[in-house]
Amino acid sequence: MKSVKGEAAYVRQRTLKSAIHCNGIGLHTGTKVSMTLHPGDPDTGIVFRRTDISGSDTTIPATWRNVVDDRLCTSLGNDDGVCIGSIEHLMAALSGCDIDNAVVEVNGPEVPVMDGSAAPFVFLIECAGVVEQERPRRALEILKRVTVGNHQRRASLAPGKNFSISFEIEFESPVIARQECTIIFANGTFKSDICRARTFGFEHEVTKLRETGFARGGSLDNAIVVSGDNILNQGGLRYDNEFVRHKVLDCIGDLYLCGGPILGHFHGYRSGHSVTHRLLKALFADDQAWRYTPLKDDLQASENRQAASVQAPA
Repeated sequence: MKSVKGEAAYVRQRTLKSAIHCNGIGLHTGTKVSMTLHPGDPDTGIVFRRTDISGSDTTIPATWRNVVDDRLCTSLGNDDGVCIGSIEHLMAALSGCDIDNAVVEVNGPEVPVMDGSAAPFVFLIECAGVVEQERPRRALEILKRVTVGNHQRRASLAPGKNFSISFEIEFESPVIARQECTIIFANGTFKSDICRARTFGFEHEVTKLRETGFARGGSLDNAIVVSGDNILNQGGLRYDNEFVRHKVLDCIGDLYLCGGPILGHFHGYRSGHSVTHRLLKALFADDQAWRYTPLKDDLQASENRQAASVQAPA
């Protein structure tokens, strides 16, 4: 977007330059699945489409209003009962890469888990390329603090000049114990500090999870597995505090269901998908707590001010 010298330009929306494809398995269903990311039109957001179903509407907009299940992962559904599960890692990658509009075609009930992190999706997006679109990008600006939960699990959103997350987790497992992480998202911090963090689970819970329809595709190739005092993965951890970083990753994906980037600070204490979705519902239920605002390019504004200063007569 063009701007007058000294004034901020609006950040443009972004989409993929070309389509790109991948194959994998669903973490919870264990089924083989193919996925293709396509460019999206301006102002259409992220849209999922099931290609293995006919005779009904298979389009599912990625919005918090369409969350139908948040047990261990985030699943979306439409009015025809068509669902798509485990969308949070891909949504985190789209958020971290500033992709506003895309169509995600999947030929199964679940987004492929890949290696259990968002890194493979970031790689796909980078391979496809990114283009700007002739529409201003809008951000969700937090105007006042909103909190949900209790002393055991809670989450909040508060005003802030940029997007930041602080997260605390606490497990009885000595391998995880208590971990904290605070990230301000700017200058590629998602890719460098968060996107490679993998999902995790406990060996003693695997049988029960599979009996209830979860983790049927889980393995050491796509999750960190904790057994007692040990991590079973041969390569160990990618970050010293990979567990809490993955919780941040999940949170980023779930928050992107608000429809754009956030200007504000999220704090989570032992929270997960369910608490984050409750927080978004509470936020949007209060018209005084938020507003959408065009996202301004402060860097461009700074460069404009510097150029004006140089060109000004003595």
